Amino acid sequence: MDIENLEIIAYQPELAKDFYNLNVEWLEKYFYVEPYDEKVLSNPQEYVLDPGGFIFFAKYNNEIVGVVSIINQKTFYELSKMAVLPKYQGLKIGLQLMNFCIEFAKNQQWKSITLYSHRKLVPAISLYKKLGFKEIPLEEKSHYERSDIKMMLEL
Repeated sequence: MDIENLEIIAYQPELAKDFYNLNVEWLEKYFYVEPYDEKVLSNPQEYVLDPGGFIFFAKYNNEIVGVVSIINQKTFYELSKMAVLPKYQGLKIGLQLMNFCIEFAKNQQWKSITLYSHRKLVPAISLYKKLGFKEIPLEEKSHYERSDIKMMLEL
């Protein structure tokens, strides 16, 4: 499958259901949807965009195949809610979304990007490491119950 013509587009209100569905699918597969997830996924305008965050989608042949968001957590920008449709996994769509976000962050002149993850998501963790993310101490009360690793990329 050739994903050369993969397009990365910004959030539009009609894509809210894709933001929700893509993320709920992987959360239910590996974990469960936490109250914080439900809040953010159900209302991306209020919880991601209005506070100064961003959502980007990977579009291939008119189909939304992936998503990532950057949430403004006031003292840092959190890379979050990244998902790729199962039938498109392994095609480096996650890598393209990550690279897009890193370039975007550099253009915004941010100092770093932070993310929370879980060690059982081995392919994701190895992707983050490959892109230069380093593990940093995880606070005791992070906003995700499932996170057991916190990583940061200095830009």
